Amino acid sequence: MYKILIADDEPIERQVITKKIHGFFPNQVEIFLAENGVEAVDAFKKHDCQIALLDISMPGKTGLEAAEEIRAYNEDCSIIFLTAFDEFNYAKKAISVRALDYLLKPGCDEEIVGAFEKSFSIADDTKHRQHWNHNVVSVPAETTPTEGLCSKKSQAIAKEIKAYIDAQYQRDLALQDVAGEFGYSEVYFCKLFKQQFGKSFIVYLNELRIEKAKELLANPNINIKDIGVMSGYREANYFARVFRRVTGMSPSEYRSGVTGS
Repeated sequence: MYKILIADDEPIERQVITKKIHGFFPNQVEIFLAENGVEAVDAFKKHDCQIALLDISMPGKTGLEAAEEIRAYNEDCSIIFLTAFDEFNYAKKAISVRALDYLLKPGCDEEIVGAFEKSFSIADDTKHRQHWNHNVVSVPAETTPTEGLCSKKSQAIAKEIKAYIDAQYQRDLALQDVAGEFGYSEVYFCKLFKQQFGKSFIVYLNELRIEKAKELLANPNINIKDIGVMSGYREANYFARVFRRVTGMSPSEYRSGVTGS
Protein backbone atom coordinates (compact mmCIF):
# COMPACT_ATOMS: atom_id res chain seq x y z
CA MET A 1 0.00 0.00 0.00
CA TYR A 2 1.25 3.46 -0.89
CA LYS A 3 0.51 6.07 1.78
CA ILE A 4 -0.72 9.32 0.27
CA LEU A 5 -1.44 12.66 1.91
CA ILE A 6 -3.98 14.94 0.23
CA ALA A 7 -4.08 18.50 1.53
CA ASP A 8 -6.62 21.04 0.31
CA ASP A 9 -8.76 23.52 2.21
CA GLU A 10 -11.79 22.77 0.00
CA PRO A 11 -13.73 19.67 1.17
CA ILE A 12 -15.13 19.00 -2.30
CA GLU A 13 -11.64 19.11 -3.82
CA ARG A 14 -10.40 16.59 -1.25
CA GLN A 15 -13.37 14.34 -1.95
CA VAL A 16 -13.00 14.49 -5.74
CA ILE A 17 -9.26 13.79 -5.84
CA THR A 18 -9.58 11.01 -3.24
CA LYS A 19 -12.26 9.30 -5.31
CA LYS A 20 -10.14 9.67 -8.45
CA ILE A 21 -7.03 8.15 -6.92
CA HIS A 22 -8.97 5.23 -5.44
CA GLY A 23 -10.53 4.71 -8.87
CA PHE A 24 -7.23 4.82 -10.73
CA PHE A 25 -5.36 2.62 -8.24
CA PRO A 26 -7.87 0.33 -6.50
CA ASN A 27 -6.49 -1.57 -3.49
CA GLN A 28 -3.09 0.06 -3.89
CA VAL A 29 -3.33 3.22 -1.82
CA GLU A 30 -4.09 4.43 1.69
CA ILE A 31 -5.13 8.08 1.74
CA PHE A 32 -4.91 10.59 4.60
CA LEU A 33 -6.51 14.04 4.43
CA ALA A 34 -5.61 17.51 5.68
CA GLU A 35 -7.42 20.81 5.27
CA ASN A 36 -4.48 23.16 5.84
CA GLY A 37 -0.70 23.25 5.73
CA VAL A 38 -0.23 22.68 9.46
CA GLU A 39 -2.40 19.55 9.40
CA ALA A 40 -0.62 18.42 6.24
CA VAL A 41 2.81 18.36 7.89
CA ASP A 42 1.48 16.66 11.02
CA ALA A 43 -0.46 14.01 9.07
CA PHE A 44 2.47 13.31 6.74
CA LYS A 45 4.77 12.66 9.70
CA LYS A 46 2.20 10.79 11.79
CA HIS A 47 1.33 8.31 9.05
CA ASP A 48 4.81 8.16 7.51
CA CYS A 49 3.45 8.96 4.05
CA GLN A 50 5.48 8.49 0.88
CA ILE A 51 3.55 10.92 -1.32
CA ALA A 52 2.05 14.37 -0.70
CA LEU A 53 -0.49 15.99 -3.01
CA LEU A 54 -0.73 19.63 -1.94
CA ASP A 55 -2.77 22.67 -2.82
CA ILE A 56 -0.77 25.91 -2.58
CA SER A 57 -3.32 28.34 -1.09
CA MET A 58 -4.24 27.00 2.35
CA PRO A 59 -4.82 28.75 5.68
CA GLY A 60 -2.26 28.73 8.48
CA LYS A 61 0.55 27.44 6.32
CA THR A 62 0.68 27.38 2.53
CA GLY A 63 1.29 24.26 0.51
CA LEU A 64 4.74 25.55 -0.38
CA GLU A 65 5.62 26.06 3.28
CA ALA A 66 4.26 22.63 4.14
CA ALA A 67 6.28 21.13 1.29
CA GLU A 68 9.49 22.59 2.69
CA GLU A 69 8.88 20.93 6.05
CA ILE A 70 7.83 17.67 4.44
CA ARG A 71 10.94 17.64 2.28
CA ALA A 72 13.14 18.33 5.30
CA TYR A 73 11.45 15.42 7.12
CA ASN A 74 11.66 12.97 4.20
CA GLU A 75 14.12 13.73 1.41
CA ASP A 76 12.92 10.74 -0.65
CA CYS A 77 9.20 11.47 -0.68
CA SER A 78 7.27 12.60 -3.76
CA ILE A 79 5.60 16.02 -3.62
CA ILE A 80 2.93 16.87 -6.18
CA PHE A 81 1.22 20.26 -6.36
CA LEU A 82 -2.35 20.44 -7.64
CA THR A 83 -3.27 24.11 -7.66
CA ALA A 84 -5.19 26.84 -9.42
CA PHE A 85 -2.14 29.13 -9.39
CA ASP A 86 -0.49 29.26 -12.81
CA GLU A 87 2.30 31.62 -11.83
CA PHE A 88 6.02 31.37 -12.50
CA ASN A 89 7.05 32.26 -8.94
CA TYR A 90 5.01 29.39 -7.52
CA ALA A 91 6.39 26.96 -10.07
CA LYS A 92 9.92 28.17 -9.31
CA LYS A 93 9.34 27.58 -5.60
CA ALA A 94 8.00 24.11 -6.37
CA ILE A 95 11.27 23.33 -8.12
CA SER A 96 13.22 24.44 -5.04
CA VAL A 97 11.50 21.77 -2.92
CA ARG A 98 12.10 19.19 -5.65
CA ALA A 99 8.43 18.71 -6.44
CA LEU A 100 7.75 15.74 -8.67
CA ASP A 101 5.04 17.61 -10.60
CA TYR A 102 3.10 20.87 -10.70
CA LEU A 103 -0.44 20.32 -11.99
CA LEU A 104 -3.16 22.89 -12.58
CA LYS A 105 -6.66 22.24 -11.28
CA PRO A 106 -8.74 20.38 -12.05
CA GLY A 107 -5.90 18.25 -13.43
CA CYS A 108 -6.53 15.94 -16.34
CA ASP A 109 -6.68 12.23 -15.55
CA GLU A 110 -3.61 11.38 -17.64
CA GLU A 111 -1.46 13.91 -15.77
CA ILE A 112 -2.64 12.74 -12.37
CA VAL A 113 -2.15 9.06 -13.18
CA GLY A 114 1.26 9.73 -14.68
CA ALA A 115 2.41 11.70 -11.63
CA PHE A 116 1.29 8.99 -9.23
CA GLU A 117 2.81 6.19 -11.26
CA LYS A 118 6.14 8.04 -11.11
CA SER A 119 5.72 8.56 -7.38
CA PHE A 120 4.96 4.86 -6.85
CA SER A 121 8.14 3.96 -8.71
CA ILE A 122 10.14 6.32 -6.50
CA ALA A 123 8.53 4.85 -3.37
CA ASP A 124 9.40 1.33 -4.51
CA ASP A 125 13.02 2.26 -5.17
CA THR A 126 13.30 4.02 -1.80
CA LYS A 127 11.78 1.10 0.07
CA HIS A 128 14.11 -1.33 -1.61
CA ARG A 129 17.18 0.79 -0.91
CA GLN A 130 16.27 1.15 2.76
CA HIS A 131 15.57 -2.56 3.06
CA TRP A 132 18.89 -3.38 1.44
CA ASN A 133 20.86 -0.96 3.64
CA HIS A 134 19.28 -2.33 6.81
CA ASN A 135 19.55 -6.01 5.95
CA VAL A 136 22.70 -6.37 3.87
CA VAL A 137 24.29 -8.79 6.36
CA SER A 138 21.32 -11.11 6.64
CA VAL A 139 20.46 -11.47 2.94
CA PRO A 140 21.65 -14.81 1.54
CA ALA A 141 24.32 -14.43 -1.13
CA GLU A 142 22.33 -16.25 -3.79
CA THR A 143 19.39 -13.86 -3.48
CA THR A 144 21.03 -10.47 -2.99
CA PRO A 145 19.71 -7.90 -5.47
CA THR A 146 23.16 -6.96 -6.78
CA GLU A 147 24.01 -10.51 -7.72
CA GLY A 148 20.60 -12.05 -8.31
CA LEU A 149 19.38 -9.39 -10.72
CA CYS A 150 22.23 -9.98 -13.15
CA SER A 151 22.28 -13.76 -13.01
CA LYS A 152 20.99 -16.26 -15.51
CA LYS A 153 18.80 -17.56 -12.73
CA SER A 154 17.04 -14.20 -12.52
CA GLN A 155 16.51 -14.16 -16.28
CA ALA A 156 14.97 -17.62 -16.09
CA ILE A 157 12.72 -16.51 -13.22
CA ALA A 158 11.72 -13.45 -15.24
CA LYS A 159 10.52 -15.76 -18.01
CA GLU A 160 8.42 -17.66 -15.48
CA ILE A 161 7.00 -14.40 -14.12
CA LYS A 162 6.13 -13.24 -17.65
CA ALA A 163 4.44 -16.55 -18.43
CA TYR A 164 2.45 -16.36 -15.21
CA ILE A 165 1.26 -12.78 -15.80
CA ASP A 166 0.48 -13.48 -19.47
CA ALA A 167 -1.71 -16.39 -18.37
CA GLN A 168 -3.36 -14.60 -15.44
CA TYR A 169 -3.75 -11.00 -16.65
CA GLN A 170 -7.56 -11.31 -16.77
CA ARG A 171 -7.67 -11.80 -12.99
CA ASP A 172 -7.39 -9.11 -10.32
CA LEU A 173 -3.62 -9.29 -10.11
CA ALA A 174 -1.82 -7.36 -7.39
CA LEU A 175 1.94 -7.01 -7.11
CA GLN A 176 2.00 -8.61 -3.66
CA ASP A 177 0.08 -11.62 -4.96
CA VAL A 178 2.53 -12.27 -7.80
CA ALA A 179 5.50 -11.69 -5.50
CA GLY A 180 4.07 -14.21 -3.04
CA GLU A 181 3.45 -16.70 -5.84
CA PHE A 182 7.20 -16.76 -6.48
CA GLY A 183 8.22 -16.58 -2.84
CA TYR A 184 9.62 -13.03 -2.88
CA SER A 185 9.08 -10.00 -0.69
CA GLU A 186 7.36 -7.08 -2.42
CA VAL A 187 10.55 -5.02 -2.16
CA TYR A 188 12.77 -7.60 -3.83
CA PHE A 189 10.16 -8.43 -6.45
CA CYS A 190 9.80 -4.75 -7.42
CA LYS A 191 13.54 -4.47 -8.00
CA LEU A 192 13.76 -7.75 -9.87
CA PHE A 193 10.80 -6.86 -12.08
CA LYS A 194 12.12 -3.43 -13.03
CA GLN A 195 15.57 -4.79 -13.73
CA GLN A 196 14.29 -7.54 -16.00
CA PHE A 197 11.38 -5.77 -17.71
CA GLY A 198 12.51 -2.14 -17.68
CA LYS A 199 9.23 -0.92 -16.18
CA SER A 200 7.13 -1.30 -13.05
CA PHE A 201 4.71 -4.18 -12.54
CA ILE A 202 1.59 -2.01 -12.89
CA VAL A 203 2.85 -0.39 -16.10
CA TYR A 204 3.68 -3.81 -17.60
CA LEU A 205 0.30 -5.24 -16.60
CA ASN A 206 -1.66 -2.31 -18.02
CA GLU A 207 0.28 -2.35 -21.29
CA LEU A 208 -0.33 -6.09 -21.64
CA ARG A 209 -4.03 -5.72 -20.94
CA ILE A 210 -4.39 -2.85 -23.39
CA GLU A 211 -2.65 -4.83 -26.13
CA LYS A 212 -5.09 -7.69 -25.53
CA ALA A 213 -7.97 -5.21 -25.61
CA LYS A 214 -6.77 -3.78 -28.92
CA GLU A 215 -6.79 -7.27 -30.43
CA LEU A 216 -10.36 -7.80 -29.24
CA LEU A 217 -11.52 -4.38 -30.45
CA ALA A 218 -10.68 -5.45 -33.99
CA ASN A 219 -13.74 -7.71 -33.75
CA PRO A 220 -16.83 -5.44 -34.00
CA ASN A 221 -19.06 -8.23 -32.72
CA ILE A 222 -17.67 -8.04 -29.18
CA ASN A 223 -19.17 -5.44 -26.86
CA ILE A 224 -16.64 -2.91 -25.57
CA LYS A 225 -17.72 -3.41 -21.96
CA ASP A 226 -17.13 -7.15 -22.35
CA ILE A 227 -13.72 -6.43 -23.83
CA GLY A 228 -12.81 -4.50 -20.71
CA VAL A 229 -13.69 -7.49 -18.54
CA MET A 230 -11.91 -9.91 -20.85
CA SER A 231 -8.82 -7.72 -20.65
CA GLY A 232 -8.76 -7.70 -16.86
CA TYR A 233 -10.76 -4.56 -16.05
CA ARG A 234 -13.90 -5.06 -13.99
CA GLU A 235 -15.06 -1.44 -14.29
CA ALA A 236 -15.85 -0.02 -17.73
CA ASN A 237 -14.92 3.55 -16.77
CA TYR A 238 -11.55 2.51 -15.39
CA PHE A 239 -10.87 0.48 -18.53
CA ALA A 240 -11.70 3.48 -20.71
CA ARG A 241 -9.42 5.76 -18.66
CA VAL A 242 -6.45 3.41 -18.82
CA PHE A 243 -7.01 2.72 -22.53
CA ARG A 244 -7.02 6.44 -23.34
CA ARG A 245 -3.93 7.06 -21.23
CA VAL A 246 -1.99 4.31 -22.99
CA THR A 247 -3.22 4.81 -26.57
CA GLY A 248 -4.36 8.44 -26.64
CA MET A 249 -7.90 7.53 -27.67
CA SER A 250 -11.00 5.89 -26.28
CA PRO A 251 -11.77 2.20 -26.99
CA SER A 252 -14.58 3.20 -29.37
CA GLU A 253 -12.31 5.63 -31.22
CA TYR A 254 -9.67 2.95 -31.58
CA ARG A 255 -12.26 0.47 -32.85
CA SER A 256 -13.50 2.96 -35.45
CA GLY A 257 -9.97 3.46 -36.72
CA VAL A 258 -9.32 -0.27 -36.96
CA THR A 259 -12.64 -1.48 -38.34
CA GLY A 260 -13.82 1.67 -40.09
CA SER A 261 -17.12 1.48 -38.27
